[in-house]
Amino acid sequence: MVKINYGFEKRRKEMEKKRKKEEKKKAKAEGKPSGDYDIVENPDAVVETPEDTEETPPADKATPSAE
Repeated sequence: MVKINYGFEKRRKEMEKKRKKEEKKKAKAEGKPSGDYDIVENPDAVVETPEDTEETPPADKATPSAE
C-alpha cells in the first residue's frame, strides 16, 4: 500500500499559493484587470444596455382587469 507523503502535499500547495500570489502581484503592477473574463476585442463597439432599449409591456398585461 502506498503511504501518502503529507509533507510533500503541503509543500506543493504552498508553492501553488505562492505562484498564484506572485502572478496576481505581477498582473496588478502591469495594470492588467484581475478576474476570469473575456477581453473585448473591439472596445469601440456599441453595447446596448437595458436603459437604451425601450420596451413596452403588452397591453393585456399592462393594466389589471377590474372584473
